[in-house]
Amino acid sequence: MTNSSITIPTARFYNDNAQQLFNQYQSLSFERVHGEWLHHLPTQPGLALDIGAGSGRDAKALAERGWQVMAIEPAEKLRALGETYTHEGDVSWIDDTLPALNRVRQLSQRFQLILVSAVWMHLSTDEQQRSLRVLSSLLAPGGLLVITYRESSDSDKRQFYSVNTGVLDSWAFDLALLPVQASHNDDQLGRQGIAWHLRVFRLPDDGTGALPSLRHIIVNDDKASSYKLGLLRTLARLADSAPGIVMSRTEEWVTIPLGAVGLFWIKLFRPLLIERDLRQAPGKKGYGFAKDDFYRLKQLSPHDLRIGSAFYDPQCAATVMRSIRDACQTILKMPAHFTTWPGSLRPIFDGSYQGRRIREQAVRLDSATLASFGIFRVPTTLWDAMSRYACWLEPAIVHEWVQLMQRYDASYDTGTLHLALQWQESCRDTRQVRQLVSQRLQNPTPLPCVWSRSDLHGQKNYAIDHCFPWSRWNNNDLWNLLPTT
Repeated sequence: MTNSSITIPTARFYNDNAQQLFNQYQSLSFERVHGEWLHHLPTQPGLALDIGAGSGRDAKALAERGWQVMAIEPAEKLRALGETYTHEGDVSWIDDTLPALNRVRQLSQRFQLILVSAVWMHLSTDEQQRSLRVLSSLLAPGGLLVITYRESSDSDKRQFYSVNTGVLDSWAFDLALLPVQASHNDDQLGRQGIAWHLRVFRLPDDGTGALPSLRHIIVNDDKASSYKLGLLRTLARLADSAPGIVMSRTEEWVTIPLGAVGLFWIKLFRPLLIERDLRQAPGKKGYGFAKDDFYRLKQLSPHDLRIGSAFYDPQCAATVMRSIRDACQTILKMPAHFTTWPGSLRPIFDGSYQGRRIREQAVRLDSATLASFGIFRVPTTLWDAMSRYACWLEPAIVHEWVQLMQRYDASYDTGTLHLALQWQESCRDTRQVRQLVSQRLQNPTPLPCVWSRSDLHGQKNYAIDHCFPWSRWNNNDLWNLLPTT
């Protein structure tokens, strides 16, 4: 066995019983064992990875369908039988094993299909989680990951571990893998007390390469701090909730105000640093954007830090503007500069800072004000992907961010970290308008329903409606709250 933590008795069992296991595996056809998920295979065969290839039954069947198969089997005697059985097909054999798969990873290949059949239950819980992360990094865009595992132990000397299906699905979700199929079946050899689980996942591909690129940054890219994740989440939030902030759009770039990026950035980091003092980088060094003005934002509510907010107090306005300025400068120097296309040193994002003199005067955070800090450009395909798939991307970003903070300080509680990373927004509140309407109803002048125009004086009940739905835009401004039947 190589790179393996599979127990010695388990490894010895597969070698000592190689011929018996070979015959057992060959007694069932590939179609009978795997038929329920084969309809997910792409019409165009590609490169397949068969982990725990055993007798070579599955590898040979895939090769006969036009696939180029890399068969992984750590048991020497079983691997020899499999090599003999598949010698006429396009199958190459490698001595390697989960969770590391060191030899496979050194080949720098990406696979359209990864099959992990009857292996998962031999891995401990920690090994299962690490294995899933490694396997997800080996998938090509649009690639399938198929996992089958056995439920119940056996009387032989192999080591079996329990598999928590819900946890497995949760790990896949955190790694931005989409669930495709799940099932639970009886043992096809008719053995009592044995059942099998199937899980099929896919690495999403929007056809432009944007989703795999974003996922690479989230899951695989090196990170010296949480800044890259912060920038991605900031942009995903802007693309999803503030598409009107776009200044211009071409086939290549979407241009947005740099100040909008800075504003959402400080809104993300405010609860992490001001409210909970959670490390965002190793060591004890401070953060380039978190200066005195940033920490003065403690006096403001999350609702204040939004596009369109007005600050009439001159000192408070200057504090907010300087905080945005510091965030913009840090974003351009750090995450925007070091977030590069996979396999290159070419930055993905582009931006330019425009020096602005900040005075103590009232200000509104509208598009013009936010653009006065400069511009930020996002590849159009990435902006569109973040807009369409924000609900899928954000949980993956949050999960990776939690993992990163725990590496900085292992004492952090996971629940606390997830709570701190919740997007802070104002609560849906109609009380102020209800008071105004109650006062207005004391006047006999008609008060029309905003939708039907019928007079509310004759209604027993009325409601206060967000004209732009709260679920789409968290806005409690008075112009957005109007009475209705």
